[in-house]
Amino acid sequence: MQVPQDWLLKYTARFRKAMHQKYEGLIDFCKKSAIAFLQTVADDRFSRILEETTASWESVMLSKGFEIEVYTGTPQGDVVGMSDEIVAALDGFVREPDSRNVEYTTPPCFRYERSLCDLVTPRLRLRQFLKSKGDYTLIPGSTLPLAGQGDRFWRSDPANPYHDYIEKTYGTKVVTASVHINIGISDPEVLMRACRLVRMEAPLYLALSAASPWFNGEMTGYHSTRWGLFPKTPAHVPIFESHAHFIRWTEEQIAIGTMQNVRHLWSAVRPNGDRRPYNLNRLELRICDLVSDPIALLAVTALLEARLQQLIADPSLDPLQQSKLNAEDLVEIANENEAAAAKSSLDAELRHWQDGQPILAREWIEQLYAETFAIAKKAGFSCFLLPVKKILREGNEAQRWIKLSEQGLNNREILVQSIQAMQLREKELEGQICQSLVA
Repeated sequence: MQVPQDWLLKYTARFRKAMHQKYEGLIDFCKKSAIAFLQTVADDRFSRILEETTASWESVMLSKGFEIEVYTGTPQGDVVGMSDEIVAALDGFVREPDSRNVEYTTPPCFRYERSLCDLVTPRLRLRQFLKSKGDYTLIPGSTLPLAGQGDRFWRSDPANPYHDYIEKTYGTKVVTASVHINIGISDPEVLMRACRLVRMEAPLYLALSAASPWFNGEMTGYHSTRWGLFPKTPAHVPIFESHAHFIRWTEEQIAIGTMQNVRHLWSAVRPNGDRRPYNLNRLELRICDLVSDPIALLAVTALLEARLQQLIADPSLDPLQQSKLNAEDLVEIANENEAAAAKSSLDAELRHWQDGQPILAREWIEQLYAETFAIAKKAGFSCFLLPVKKILREGNEAQRWIKLSEQGLNNREILVQSIQAMQLREKELEGQICQSLVA
């Protein structure tokens, strides 16, 4: 039994049209259409259609999952450590070394609308728990925003020796919130090629996601203070030529002590898997600040997936093949571009990995968007790529917050507004999309 192609095209076309009408269109479409869609495929007569539809999505899309770190605190923006209580009470949450942020992960998923609910639902559970403990909420941003918050480390697990090492070595520089985007790639050499390309273009994803213009009560001059101050470890990470190169290098770093364990590779992107560095199955993009709006996060993810699809189809996009520069020059450019994007995000002047020529971050992103849109459209997820244009037009969170600061608002006033907006967005998505998908 074949999946009706006109049915699939109609379904994806309606998603695309809805996204053109901005978020309201997506919400309205899901509310009116997704229930009917699921009721149809739930019927026994269409069970095989559902299986083949899923297979069709998996054949043209990559799996994706997220690791979300977020601060907990008060509606007035005071960050409060509660991770030990959260982890004890809620499945799916893990503690970070400092108790003021907590992490949850989403399962690997091919479909973006499913990923959307996987991002929102744990936050709603967390909000319910926080409400049961008092007047507490989730706080957007990726660095400790208010005065006094960055003065000391608040240990979540005082008996953990690895946490002890992190506190003594790095202090509150690592008490950050972020999102790690994982994209499934099972072939290890294709994965290493993908890591090489994303290593060179990671600053673009930082530019789209920057959300930490402050630390400890002060505007720092960075758009991503988190990445500007974050201690990349080890200090020098090469461009990995192969899976074997990555294995040798990792073993060497652990042997000489520059890495405490296989997880202690804190770089913009890294290969990941069930038994690192030997068994690998996904690319982990680690550079992004926390993107509080799930729709915007999926847009960043869609750009990343489309670019990886382009690379898989055209392996010559590998920087080691296409660049006029040698591997060490590529490392230098990657590091310089990360620093520039942390400072000025979308307005940063970067150097292109192909030839070392200067290019503005937003112009580079616009080029990638134009190159990859047809790929995303063919795979059926271009509607989720569209909000990248909105970020380019209106700015990332850091830029919007800086603009409010220039208009006279202080950090706390900006935070209060953003806390309320974050909660409102989650309620809209949960009430009008997620309930439809699980109906």
